[in-house]
This record gives sequence, structure tokens and C-alpha cells, in this order.
Amino acid sequence: MSFLRYLWWPFAVLVDAITRLRNYLYHIGHKKSFQFDTVVISVGNLNVGGSGKTPMIEYLIRLLSPQYKIATLSRGYGRSTTGFRLADAEDNARTIGDEPFQLYKKFKDQIYVAVGEERALAIPTILNECADVQVILLDDAFQHRAVVPQFSILVTDFQKPFFKDALLPMGRLRESKQGAARADVVVVTKCFTTENEKQHQVMKAIGSYAPAKPVFFTTINYSQPVAIGLSKELTTEVVLVTGIANPKPFVEHVSKTHTVHKHFRFEDHHRYTAEDLSKIMREAGARSILTTEKDMVKVINPTLFMLIQKSGWFYLPMQAEFLRNGSEFDSLVHAVVAEKLKAVTTTSGLS
Repeated sequence: MSFLRYLWWPFAVLVDAITRLRNYLYHIGHKKSFQFDTVVISVGNLNVGGSGKTPMIEYLIRLLSPQYKIATLSRGYGRSTTGFRLADAEDNARTIGDEPFQLYKKFKDQIYVAVGEERALAIPTILNECADVQVILLDDAFQHRAVVPQFSILVTDFQKPFFKDALLPMGRLRESKQGAARADVVVVTKCFTTENEKQHQVMKAIGSYAPAKPVFFTTINYSQPVAIGLSKELTTEVVLVTGIANPKPFVEHVSKTHTVHKHFRFEDHHRYTAEDLSKIMREAGARSILTTEKDMVKVINPTLFMLIQKSGWFYLPMQAEFLRNGSEFDSLVHAVVAEKLKAVTTTSGLS
């Protein structure tokens, strides 16, 4: 930690005091939390930036949607709209946000996708408009204390774990590391090692803040590149385009099989412009342009897609994959859902 970073220490102390007070007020009931007669599963993290929340949401969709009707609820960061919105065929990354639109594009025939800043208000709206919903997946909701989930999943990046981080603005943590104790399970994401010793060290460190909570490890499983627009063959030398918090795993994966001519790295949730894409395509020339699935949903905006549909753009689909004990995680989730739905059915029958 550099000396200059310590200059932010007084502000980090202030953030710690504010977040601890907020959590305490929820704990004693001074600030109201709401529970709902449906299954609510929360996925979130302690830090700002990407930790693998969306791949975890997608994993839960694949796990539960064959048996239950699912709705996802996100804030819809960076969208041009406000308030509650249930995604439909007229929506895009600008109207509901890039990650919710990514979910809608991939799973629209299986689930409902909703966005809303006030999730305690959005959940009743979902249940009113979508009467068959049985499970609601809350994205990026670990600090959203106004809703009490039945199951809370805390994700943390293997390369940048929360226990090695510091509070804002010294580091990237939104609240104290002790907040991890609220989680029901901790999932360590983007883990590219199967060494038991390294995983054991991480589990031990997490156990200091979330004692007796199960810890799981996932990695990223990339699929074959998919053409955006007119199908072309991917060239050996490529130009990379990313607008995500941590593009390192993506870059490292592509570099194993392709020569990276240039990497255009934009900020997380970057809203692409025609000028951005023109500059990228001029640099690429005859080379293919490879981007992430999250960025793909933004460049297929009708206006932008007209510019790139005849160029050699591709995206790389990805999924979270458990390294071990994945069946144990699946069983935990299924048990929570079944128990809650059984309780709701019993209560309804008595009334």
C-alpha cells in the first residue's frame, strides 16, 4: 500500500462509521426491512466493480429455471430510464442497463427480467404483474438491507479477495470486511488454480470474517467466439474491446490462442459511441475484433449495429463453473427454495 493511499485513511474511517451505523440500525429494526412470500436470493459483493455477480446470476437461472419460474431484479446501472421496468422486446442496454439486457437476451423465453432502484417496491410489482414467479434473484444487492433474502450469496474475486482490500477511498470496499458474516455462502470467483493449499488459505482467511459459512470456488468457462452480424472467420491476430471492471481473465484467455494487436480498454459500463467504434475499426483493419458478452449487448444497439454488422466483430460467451463441490452448492440452493415454497403453500392452505 503506497504512502499516498494512507492520506485517504480519515475518509475510510468515516465510510466505516457510516456503514456500520446503517447496518446497526437495520439490525435493531430502526430501519425497516421487508420479507416477501416468495423466494428471494441475493447475489452481491463487498467491493465496487466486477466480482462475477452476473455469471453467478446466470448459473442460478440455469440451475433453477427448469423447475421454477424465475425473475431477476437489478438496479439497472447506467440506464437512461428510471423507476420500475419489466423488460420486453422494445428494450435494449440503454433502457434497462447492460447486465439486465444481457440476461434478457440470453434467457428471455425462460425468465422475467426487471429493473428498479427501490427493490423493496419493485418486488411487489413483479409479483403483481407476473403471478407465476416463484423465485426472485436480486443482482448486486448485498448492501440492499431493505429486503431480507432467504439466501444470500457473497461473491469475491480470487485475484482481489475482499479480505485483502480496504474501505473506500483507500480501497474498493463498500463496507467493512465483517459484513461478510451476513452471507449464507461465499463464492470465490475467477479462480484459475486447482491447488488445494491456495484454496485452503483463501478459505481460512474468509473464515475469519464469515465463520462457519460454506466457501465455494468457481472459474470462468469460455465458449467459442460468436460472430456479431455477418459471419466471418476469426483472424489469428485480433483487437480486443472491453468495458468491464476486470478484463484480465478475458485478455489472458484470448492471448493463449491469438495474437492481441491492441486492447481498447474502456471503463466498466462504458456507453459506446459511433466515434468509439469507428476508431476501433480503423485500428483493426482486416483483423477481427473480439469483445465480451457484456459489451456485445451494447454494440448491438440498432444505431451502432448498422456500423459494425459487416465488420469482423465477435464476442466470447462465458459461464461460471464450480471447481469442486458444485453439487453441494446446488443442493443448498434447492433446499432453500423448496423449504420456502413449502412454507408459503402451507400458510396459504391454512388461510
